Amino acid sequence: MRRSVQITLALVLAISCSASLAAQSPAAPRTGRIVGRIVDAVTGAGITDAGVQIVGSTSGVSSGVDGSFSFAAVPAGTVTLHVRRIGFAAKTVTGLLLEPGRSIEQNIALARATVQLTAQVVTASNERGTVNEALDSQRNAVGVVNAVTAEQISRSPDGDAAQAVQRVSGVTVQDGKYVFVRGLGERYTTSSLNGARVPSPEPERRVVPLDMFPAGLLQTITTAKTFTPDLQGDFSGALINIRTKEFPASRTGRLQLGSGYANGTTSSQLLTATSVGGEAFGNVSHGRDLPLAVARAGNLQTVNLTQDDVNRLVGSFRNAWTPQVSTGTPLLNGSASFGGNDPILFGHRLGYLFSGSLSSGTDVKDRQVRALADRGTTKGETIETDRFVGQTASKGVLWGGLTNLSTLLGDGTRLSFNGVYNRSADNDARVEVGSFTTDQLPVKITRMQYTQRGLYSGQFAGEHHLGSAQRIEWSATASGVRRYEPDRTAYVQVFERDTPDGPEVLRWFAGGSGAAVRTFSDLTENSHEYSGTYQIDLGSPSAPTTIRLGGLYRRTSRDAQSRSYSFSAAGATNAQRELALEQLFDGRFSTPGSTFFTFGPLSQGGSYVARDQLSAGFLMAEVPVGERLRIVGGARYESDRLGVDAQSTLGSPVSTEKLWNDVLPSLAINLKLTNVQQLRMSASRTLARPEYRELSPIISRDVVGGENLQGDPGLERTNVTNLDLRWEMYPAAGEVLSVAVFAKKFTRPIERVFGSGSGGTSYVFFTNAASADNLGMEFELRRGLGMIAGALSPWTAFTNLTVMRSRIQLDSATQAAATNLSRAMVGQAPYVINAGLTYAAPSSRTTATVLFNRVGERITAAGSSPLPDVVEQPRNVLDLSLRRELAAAVVLRGDLRNLLDTPYEIVQGTVVRDYYRAGRIAKLGFELAF
Repeated sequence: MRRSVQITLALVLAISCSASLAAQSPAAPRTGRIVGRIVDAVTGAGITDAGVQIVGSTSGVSSGVDGSFSFAAVPAGTVTLHVRRIGFAAKTVTGLLLEPGRSIEQNIALARATVQLTAQVVTASNERGTVNEALDSQRNAVGVVNAVTAEQISRSPDGDAAQAVQRVSGVTVQDGKYVFVRGLGERYTTSSLNGARVPSPEPERRVVPLDMFPAGLLQTITTAKTFTPDLQGDFSGALINIRTKEFPASRTGRLQLGSGYANGTTSSQLLTATSVGGEAFGNVSHGRDLPLAVARAGNLQTVNLTQDDVNRLVGSFRNAWTPQVSTGTPLLNGSASFGGNDPILFGHRLGYLFSGSLSSGTDVKDRQVRALADRGTTKGETIETDRFVGQTASKGVLWGGLTNLSTLLGDGTRLSFNGVYNRSADNDARVEVGSFTTDQLPVKITRMQYTQRGLYSGQFAGEHHLGSAQRIEWSATASGVRRYEPDRTAYVQVFERDTPDGPEVLRWFAGGSGAAVRTFSDLTENSHEYSGTYQIDLGSPSAPTTIRLGGLYRRTSRDAQSRSYSFSAAGATNAQRELALEQLFDGRFSTPGSTFFTFGPLSQGGSYVARDQLSAGFLMAEVPVGERLRIVGGARYESDRLGVDAQSTLGSPVSTEKLWNDVLPSLAINLKLTNVQQLRMSASRTLARPEYRELSPIISRDVVGGENLQGDPGLERTNVTNLDLRWEMYPAAGEVLSVAVFAKKFTRPIERVFGSGSGGTSYVFFTNAASADNLGMEFELRRGLGMIAGALSPWTAFTNLTVMRSRIQLDSATQAAATNLSRAMVGQAPYVINAGLTYAAPSSRTTATVLFNRVGERITAAGSSPLPDVVEQPRNVLDLSLRRELAAAVVLRGDLRNLLDTPYEIVQGTVVRDYYRAGRIAKLGFELAF
């Protein structure tokens, strides 16, 4: 901790010196630069070919394909701009103060001319407020949309996309990474990056963990809660689109550095998993790979191994079993970006942005409780089994980089490239003490697990304006992920007494199949997606009818491999079993001729390969009826061909083929009640398809004390009927009040069910229920407190509340096994509360934000008779963030996270299945702009 403080103070001095030197630089030139965009005040879309003139001069330009314009070498001083475009009211913007050698950005919104071309004159400060409204995606979107912007993220302590998106109404985040919207499970939420689907790195879920995306790379996170035909149809809760940062209008750079303290972690003595090099950066070497000799042996069930073969294979594994103890390091984070818009190619302007981000730290789950539940002697009774208490320490790293390039060809074409690569890794060590109920043995379990995830996405896109009424957009995206979990270790030791009064001795549980286990898992998924849209505006330019049609083709392949191997030594003596495992496996017991070890594969391993081809087309129209009513309707057709080939370690291959063809209609009505109020109504049909692993009948299981997991090739897709009604009011720029109700009808929903077999064996399986209903209401408020008293004008309060209720009807085939015939859907929370208060000083030099979140209890897995449902308990989360401008280009950042430290707790009846505390976190950092 002392070292991190010294580093921080050094950074303060360095940044202060930089600011002082900057103040002493030579005098700037007497001219500056003005850039910006011309946008439609109703839709927020860029207006092409608008004339922009500097009043009192002969300087004039036309806006480009996205509405952008730029003036270079403008004399410093107060500047006035005049904008004209056929079909829009002309506008004059006054009061732009341009300083010598500086650039300013001024966006301008034009209103459609309905009767006559009446010119408007506004000041620059007022225009900026109007543009904020015009560009607000929530107000101008066709459907129900919520967005979190880079500005909001910068004022919060959020370090990644998962933390940022949970500020949206109705959104909850499970395990710090999986997003639930309106209380629905992650299968009903779809994630995309810059408009293209993101592959999933999870072997058992087709879901994207949003903690993979550093906050420093994000521009906006948009959550669409209603379906329109131009969106992909396999979502019902929401479609979350993560958009990375775009290039700035003027050349700028930004550097951010910070450190932090985690209570109970930083400077504490913690478990530390062994390493081979590269774990600290999420890039391990081949030292963790499956030994070549074992890989070449293939399926050991078809090979007759001699004892010498066994000894040779045992000796080929990395001799690392037991975690060490070390001092917890401080939290570290940093990011840097540089971008601009310059005449790079023979005077041709190119927009560019290069950005990178890195963070690392250690998480601890102290006094962690893990247990299973079994049936009792009376109906409804649950009995705790296999209870363990211990600690998990995880060293994590998250880094990423992006490159954005964009250029205009003439006045009608824009080409862009967006490249993103992210990498995250967690190196976990876990030690726990408890007992296996069936054996009545007090034991100690030690595990080490390293998980590495990588994601890449490269997108080339184009936008072409054919005159003022037609537009073509297209994109080609290649993306992929890899989840690499090499050499997971686990072993069991037993507390024994040689005599009733003798000392307790810890010995290796050498005779069991789970005595010592090594697991190697690797998942890769790659996707190629191509999409195109044609748009035409018909009728009056002031109130056009917009028709959009387009198509999409996506091809996805996934290869998931998992191999588990067991080591045992049934004939080991007590003295040998008391040795550390690193001594047992150092070669002394695996020499030629030794008969000490038994070695073989475990059934919980396996592999599957999935092939998924999606073809889609859509047609939609946006029709104005009078000045206040807009009707948006259309349909989308999707054809999905899916194949899964699976094979367990000890079993035969099994193939599953699916073909689903669906027509998904949508109708939305948007009624403008007043200039600040509108009403939205929407009806649509969407779907949810099974995840690849859920269609695979192979059995997989946690190596020790875990749950069996088995898929079902007979699963069918879920059809969903959606109804939404929302009233919105925008009293002023940056303020909103909305009330919404929604209803969903699920046909054949897929449920994750937790069961108990013979001998207390637990397992998870998947099944189609008959139907389910989901009803809810959302309330959102963001309001400045200056309306109460002038002294409160720097304060803004915001809150959103979602209340939900769902009921599921089980299929007749599963009713007999169900404990609860009338329950909520898996993942459904009855309520979600977000609230906050922001202070922004009149000088704009200081901002402070406090954030609160609470999610009601929700079922994580349905109980199979006679066991009740597995339920996650509510948590209260309170965060505080502070920003202080120290100089013109230096900002101090301070964050406090998880101030209440409410425990994570999952229960099943009276049994606590999982319990731990994550600890409080304090961070301090600096941001330097140049």
